[in-house]
Amino acid sequence: MSWSDDDVILYDGVCVFCSRWIRFIATRDRDKRFRFTAIQSKYGARLARAFGIDPMDPDTNAVIHGGVAFFKSDAALTVLSNLPGYQWTRVFFAVPAPLRNAIYNVVAQNRYKIFGKYDACFVPDADMRARVLE
Repeated sequence: MSWSDDDVILYDGVCVFCSRWIRFIATRDRDKRFRFTAIQSKYGARLARAFGIDPMDPDTNAVIHGGVAFFKSDAALTVLSNLPGYQWTRVFFAVPAPLRNAIYNVVAQNRYKIFGKYDACFVPDADMRARVLE
């Protein structure tokens, strides 16, 4: 499925792990290529529903890159491999997707237990706020 906005990352804004992932990307994305939307935002919920993700119980992140939506481990690897200095992570695409996604699913299903959960979406700093779609 395609989407009109490109290089947009959909993430769970109340998930501590997911929010740290977004900050990790933002600090390494020197060209400010990627933009972010929390699934809890109006735009994020609309995007999630368009891709069949339940905004009330998200089980994946997603990235729209090159006009194509990627999910789970494909999304994470697509983002990482497009960051300066992380192109080497493309080698993980050689691991079969069912195996990569099995590991992804274990982390995703236990992310609140392992990493915690915010009461509300984290508030990005001013530099990052310009890259957030709501």
